[in-house]
Amino acid sequence: MASREVSAMIKQGFISDPTPSLSSSPSRTTSTITTSKLYTPSSSPPPPQTEPTRPFPNQTLFEMMSEEHLRDSKAIEESRKKTQTRIAKFLDELKTCSSNDWGLGSGDVRLTVVSRDGHRVSMDVHKRVLSEKSRFFAEKLSQRKEKGVSHTVEISECDDVEVYVETVVLMYSDDLKKRLIGENVNKVLALLQVSAAIMFDAGISSCLEYLEAVPWSEDEEEKVLSLLCQLELHGSMTEVLQRVLSEPSTSVRTDDIFLKLLSGVLQAKDDKARREMKTLISRLLREDSFDYNSRVDVSKDILYHLCHRCLCSLVLCLSEAMCMDSSRQDRGVLMAEIAREADNLQWLVDILIDKRMANDFVKLWADQKELAELHSKIPTMYRHEISRITAQLCIAIGRGNILVPKDSRFSLLSTWLDALYEDFRWMRRASRSVDKKLIEEGLSQTILTLSLRQQQVILLNWFHRFLNKGDDYPNIQRAFEVWWRRAFVRQYADVPDSSQMQITICNYPT
Repeated sequence: MASREVSAMIKQGFISDPTPSLSSSPSRTTSTITTSKLYTPSSSPPPPQTEPTRPFPNQTLFEMMSEEHLRDSKAIEESRKKTQTRIAKFLDELKTCSSNDWGLGSGDVRLTVVSRDGHRVSMDVHKRVLSEKSRFFAEKLSQRKEKGVSHTVEISECDDVEVYVETVVLMYSDDLKKRLIGENVNKVLALLQVSAAIMFDAGISSCLEYLEAVPWSEDEEEKVLSLLCQLELHGSMTEVLQRVLSEPSTSVRTDDIFLKLLSGVLQAKDDKARREMKTLISRLLREDSFDYNSRVDVSKDILYHLCHRCLCSLVLCLSEAMCMDSSRQDRGVLMAEIAREADNLQWLVDILIDKRMANDFVKLWADQKELAELHSKIPTMYRHEISRITAQLCIAIGRGNILVPKDSRFSLLSTWLDALYEDFRWMRRASRSVDKKLIEEGLSQTILTLSLRQQQVILLNWFHRFLNKGDDYPNIQRAFEVWWRRAFVRQYADVPDSSQMQITICNYPT
């Protein structure tokens, strides 16, 4: 490409003007122990991004690109200055520690840390300190036995020079645990990485003690576990992992734990706390359902055991309601108890449906003849919450979330459909959470899964009831229409067999 064309493109903003950058680095000493790629800690967080300014309408592409490049350059430069300031602070501290606390005088080892982009930081340290604190440096420096000879050690290709410098400073500290107080988890993880790489045992122990004592966020927890598994520190990290890893005996007693948790919620005395814990446990169980690899889930036996318990309580409550005098003062208490047990059972059925374990409950609910008979003999205001369980099952069947044989579906409606009809008005008015359209759709779909003769029995019965009750009954006209077309319009039984082929031979004139 001609130089004139390149100049034109630069002016139009398609190619940035190449400005030569100058960089210098000190030459290496000849007697150097070079350690390349000793360890690469996690990179430091990217510099904060500033909010982009809204470009003016008359800005050219070149001006917009120049502004963005300028903002990025300023952010990078600012971050670099802050890092250099912190490194300078560590180097000053290193000089103070080596002269005052250790009384070693000037250092006899020049330690240089080089980043991937070529940034170099050199510090004068002491062979005695490095050898006593780090098994890595002890091995490297033991190869040179000459006394009075200065050594040069270089660690190259580091992502975070600052962490290496701070780790060296930690070697001169007498109370590492105290020094780590106030640091964040990510910083201590970075120090642990470097300490493990150079086999700085005191640094490793102090970092692990810190991690064991401080709380973690969920993101930090993932980083802690990932790093500890990567470093394979074995016995020294046991205390830290006890926070998140269960003992073998705990997994064996999982059913007992779930039984206690769910029973505690069902028997809770405070209604507000009970509702909150139901929501929490349902959400946690639902989250667990997405991880099929290593999850420990609530068992089907536990859920059905609790369902039987709720059913027995409902039978007992309805029996008491039948014998109760309407003038007694504890009528409201009994109403609340029936509603509570019905709500508990609804919650368990929700869990069963989410876990795809509700097939057996359809038959169980259809077999509750005694409960259904008691239900028909007490006032609607006591019992309407129970009918919501039937609606709940019909919605799930209508959506295909429960797969049961035709006989079980028909038995369910035979036992509980009349009760649902009678309670429908109270269900709608007593609770805002009842979705009329959802129940009607679920009921319609469930009916339409039955045989045509069973559809006819149910829908003709509904037709006469709906004419007398209107909106107090569920409106399942859609199911009625589908049944009508199936029974009288589309006569599938009389469809002729079209499997035979007819062949016609035609002679074309030649």
